[in-house]
Amino acid sequence: MQEDYIKAKRLGQKEYQKAMSHGDYPYLPVLDDILAGDVYNNEIPVGLMEIPIDFVVGTKTAGRTNAFARNFMPLFEPETEFAMKWNDLYVSQVKEGIRDAIKVYEYMHRFYVQEGNKRVSVSKYVNTPTVLANVTRIIPRQNDSQEYQSYQQFLEFFESCPIYDIEITARGGYKKLAEAFGYDLGKKWPEEAIKALRTSYQLFDKTYRKVSKGRINITSGDALLIYAQLYPIESIKELGTQALIRRIGKIWNEILINENDDNIAVIDENVELSSKNNIKKLFNAVVTNYTKEKPFKAAFFYERDPSTSNWLYGHELGRNYIEDNFDGIVETSVYTDCNTDEELSKAVDNAIEWGADICFTVSPKHMPETMRCALHYPKVKFMNCSINLSSSNVRTYYGRMYEAKFLLGALAASLSKGKNIGYLASYPIYGQAAEINAFAIGAALINPDVKVVLKWSSQKDMDFMKEFKEEGIDLISGPDLIMPNSASREFGLFRIMPDDSIINLALPVSNWGVFYQRIISSIMEADWDDATYEKDKATNYYLGMASGVIDVILSGKISYYSRKQVESLRLVLLKGLLNPFDGEIHSQNGVIKVEGDPSLTYEEIVSMDWLNDNVIGRFPKKEELKTEALETINISGLLKLYQ
Repeated sequence: MQEDYIKAKRLGQKEYQKAMSHGDYPYLPVLDDILAGDVYNNEIPVGLMEIPIDFVVGTKTAGRTNAFARNFMPLFEPETEFAMKWNDLYVSQVKEGIRDAIKVYEYMHRFYVQEGNKRVSVSKYVNTPTVLANVTRIIPRQNDSQEYQSYQQFLEFFESCPIYDIEITARGGYKKLAEAFGYDLGKKWPEEAIKALRTSYQLFDKTYRKVSKGRINITSGDALLIYAQLYPIESIKELGTQALIRRIGKIWNEILINENDDNIAVIDENVELSSKNNIKKLFNAVVTNYTKEKPFKAAFFYERDPSTSNWLYGHELGRNYIEDNFDGIVETSVYTDCNTDEELSKAVDNAIEWGADICFTVSPKHMPETMRCALHYPKVKFMNCSINLSSSNVRTYYGRMYEAKFLLGALAASLSKGKNIGYLASYPIYGQAAEINAFAIGAALINPDVKVVLKWSSQKDMDFMKEFKEEGIDLISGPDLIMPNSASREFGLFRIMPDDSIINLALPVSNWGVFYQRIISSIMEADWDDATYEKDKATNYYLGMASGVIDVILSGKISYYSRKQVESLRLVLLKGLLNPFDGEIHSQNGVIKVEGDPSLTYEEIVSMDWLNDNVIGRFPKKEELKTEALETINISGLLKLYQ
């Protein structure tokens, strides 16, 4: 069977030439060289187990490195003793399989061979998926790299479910996969659960490789995580190959948009939609395609009755706005109590039967089920009110409320009688830190000595009014809206008077009606598709004060000087001459950017996980949050804090 050695050698020579032509090292990487800089702490024996052959990437020592190309194919001539031993192993593999375990060192989720390089070479040549190995793990020193963070997540997963095959690079991905499979990390899984996940993964991996054909850089583990958001992992075992291929085909665009970190196309007031249309047309389209007899139909889905939530009430005001401003050619329907995936799915089914052209789900926790519904009803448009969640089939939307908070911070500092201003935040989700920091930066521009004392309404047993009062704080930025069934005046920017009465001073406003009106207009004028910039990116509408979606309402009780100050800042902000996140920025832990650095991108603004240096407070821990907050945190919580 010497011809097989010759074929393997040709594969090795081809890989060698390819590496040389690209200026890359052509032989196997050597772990001892990688570790020469003393980058590890200690070694831990893992034991005897099957490991994925694709993860065996190098050799432990420099010994016979030049005997193999970097793909483990041989390079020595066929007449050598090396070639004869390789052939003997190949014959053994073909007849009965290689039974002797190799010895490997695992470092950063990859394997380096101490004993058995030729066995690995033969196994790779015949495409054996796994190889029996005695594994020793090398623990790297702690560092701040993304690779280290990903590896730590893998180790946490491995302690609960010792499967080497699954590689997930998405932050928090292993935890999400465990939750999708019905388990937690931190305790050992039952053996039957480990076996079931391994079987499901191997079936998925084989099919995914068949579909992807190496065309994209998304690991099978990352693809499985996307699959798990839309279909139960347990169903993979029951599906035939063709059915699984069809499912992967349905979610292929979802997989594609996760290939790059820059996977969200942000639509703001300044982005052109196409060569023919721009944002002005999107926001000023004239309705002509629908009539009162055949109205456009928009469905809205709420977790509960909007009268019990200021967030939902804001969207309900928006729904009423479009009912009033389309002269009967737009009809809406409302579905409340969509608090679970099952309830939302049933409500969407009812909306589609009603004839909905578009479905708006207004909670980040609705995003996974919204994605599933969008796959099920591909002819219906779906939008979810969230930020930093990517989907090819569901567009997301959110307001740049941080612009309004910046103005309120400046106003608060000018009105403050002391050096501390209170700030009540809701959930520690994407976008929330930007609002806190913008408020704090706006305040510091007016008074550099001012401090913003931060509290969280989503924390257990939180009585923010009591706590602020005990700390002597009488000027507070509270909830953005009051709940309609509440008589409280604790909303917006307000002051607590000595007799405990409240004076409302200013209010940040999300004009969801303006957004909904303009989105619906764009659909009826067939401009919806023009807002899709790139097929491999998700579409997110992130609109601010210039669009009219975000605004600030000032009370008549503030002086005309204060009003003039806010209006001046607003004008400069609208002209693009002022941005709260331009220039030098300091967090509680150090410098974020220095003067002259580029402006923060929308992605950097949305994903902020730090607090400005004049903020007194911190992000809450997961165990400190109320139960109702945890569902939203699991979907849209700041990953660095809650992974």
